[in-house]
Amino acid sequence: MEVILKEDILTLGYKDDVVTVKEGYARNFLIPQGKAIIASSSAKKVLAENLRQRAHKIEQVKNEAQTTADKMEGTTLTIGAKTSSTGTIFGSVTNIQIAEELAKKGFEVDRKLIIIKDQVKEVGSYVATVKLHKEVSVEIPFEVISE
Repeated sequence: MEVILKEDILTLGYKDDVVTVKEGYARNFLIPQGKAIIASSSAKKVLAENLRQRAHKIEQVKNEAQTTADKMEGTTLTIGAKTSSTGTIFGSVTNIQIAEELAKKGFEVDRKLIIIKDQVKEVGSYVATVKLHKEVSVEIPFEVISE
């Protein structure tokens, strides 16, 4: 079943994307939650017209995201964590701590936009990806040290 997304969904797509999903997922979750609408021919025409009218604004948002990504490029973070004697962290480092460290450096980023590929449970160097726009992302290296 084809639906038009009304908001960004991390594993599915971005706002105004036409995606194919299983019928149960669309009818039981996406549509009742207001996250998508059925992609009928008239809805697709309305979407195309809206995208055409908003093209300039979308380009501005993309340029702002690219500017922020350029500023973030080269930024490295150091995150302190409580560790055992073997270097294993009590708990783990998540996107919340990375968002807080970025805020200290002057970059306000929503924690939902930060993706860490592997679980960070030991002291060492890692990389997090910050998705500022569907076409703009930046990789931020960070190091976890023992407090």
